[in-house]
Amino acid sequence: MNVRITGTGSYIPRGIETNQDFHEHEFLNADGSSIDYPNEVIVEKFKAITGIDERRYVDKELTSSDIGFLAAQKAIEDANIDPEDIDYIICAHNFGDVRADTIQSDILPCLASRVKHSLRIKNPKCVAYDILFGCPGWVEGVIQAKAFIKAGMAKRCLVIGSETLSRVVDKHDRDSMIYSDGAGATIVEASEEEGIIAHETASFTYDEAYYLYFGNSNNQELCKDTRYIKMHGRKIYEFALNNVPLAMKSCLDNSGISISEVKKILIHQANEKMDEAIIKRFYRLYKTPVPEGIMPMSIHKLGNSSVATVPTLYDLIINNKLEGHRINKGDIIIFASVGAGMHINAIVYRY
Repeated sequence: MNVRITGTGSYIPRGIETNQDFHEHEFLNADGSSIDYPNEVIVEKFKAITGIDERRYVDKELTSSDIGFLAAQKAIEDANIDPEDIDYIICAHNFGDVRADTIQSDILPCLASRVKHSLRIKNPKCVAYDILFGCPGWVEGVIQAKAFIKAGMAKRCLVIGSETLSRVVDKHDRDSMIYSDGAGATIVEASEEEGIIAHETASFTYDEAYYLYFGNSNNQELCKDTRYIKMHGRKIYEFALNNVPLAMKSCLDNSGISISEVKKILIHQANEKMDEAIIKRFYRLYKTPVPEGIMPMSIHKLGNSSVATVPTLYDLIINNKLEGHRINKGDIIIFASVGAGMHINAIVYRY
């Protein structure tokens, strides 16, 4: 029995926040002190490192489960299935539903249950649960769906990655410019055709668990009980460069597929320079040059939407909405991600 992705969908928010929109922000150092150079310089340096020109923010009336539902609708339609036949709904996120102009996360009930409710699925044997796995959450959800199907516990799963990071950023932190909102969804099914060939997952927690964390605002005058997403950027960068290429190589080697057969690598859209360095190190492990066009990027216009970056990127490419990139029948692609935890995962997949 093989396991394939048979339907995709995504929700890309309408609200566009450009780099210029940050020129009037009050950015501060972590200790609350002023930064010695103007915002124009801060934004210019940010763009040079991350590649981000703009990012997407959801409308005020929408939450993470709302946009996850909208992406799921599209995936179900694309797969041409009856939603009542879905055995599992797996929803990856990090912060639950954070409503506009509030500071509290809401995960009761879980987001997967909310999506199932919005889809009006009556079948109680359609099990809905959330997965908290940092940015690699959607990839891990697909791996879990594969396990359910291979074990005979399911025939069809809906896997969603949805996040509204704009609701949990510290506007006084330069890192806030990285984050964005979005949702991607996929139908994963048992199939006669080859799909998922191999996967790899690892959790590094001994020293690395708190490289991403919830912390106070850089503005010392704000409430100390309100927390925001924070990261040790340099540590994450070094961790990713040292570990992600090795995980990808282990996954590819276990698949029995040659590096020369890989047509696309869809990596978590975290930081353009970091992703480029990861791919260079990956190909260096095989002592081969990086092929042109191997790594599609959506971060320039969509920013880093955490669990949504990989499924959204995949949906854009197969629907011919990312200029210069196509995935053709039979192509070998690699999904890969790294994020809070610190977790790493990868999938080798034949389209």
